[in-house]
Amino acid sequence: MQAAAVVLIGMPGAGKSTIGILLAKELGLGFIDTDVSIQVREGRTLQDITDQQGYLTLRSIEEQVLLAEDISGKVVSTGGSAVYSDAGMAHLKQGSTVVFLDVPLAELERRISNFSTRGIARRADQSFEDLFEERSVLYKRYADIRLDCSNLQIEEVLQKIRSALL
Repeated sequence: MQAAAVVLIGMPGAGKSTIGILLAKELGLGFIDTDVSIQVREGRTLQDITDQQGYLTLRSIEEQVLLAEDISGKVVSTGGSAVYSDAGMAHLKQGSTVVFLDVPLAELERRISNFSTRGIARRADQSFEDLFEERSVLYKRYADIRLDCSNLQIEEVLQKIRSALL
């Protein structure tokens, strides 16, 4: 039995947006990318929000967006920092299956070339590795399913999610 909604969590570069849209298409569900929802609501990019008002403001806006989303019947690709919001995650976990796309640090570093300009909600002095360590604990806490994505192609990740949802 598949959940009424599927929520994807994980680090920037884990493939949440790419996997999310493909999974929604396969399952016949709607799709929400909360990073896009934030940008549409604010009329500016995540990086602009961070540059102008700081990463904590971005996280606050993200929480408001998470709480406002109707996720029923949808696949939701969250921003990597969604897990900092207990209230937002509690809302997302209602009637959904939360899937953690767990990608090794070295692979994420290979995928992300624009760490400093990508709009990642982090302290200015925080390295990508430090952010990875800090967030990994939170991803594991909220995940219903932890999917090791090491060396997997997109189709393999989709197949593993479909199997886990059955």
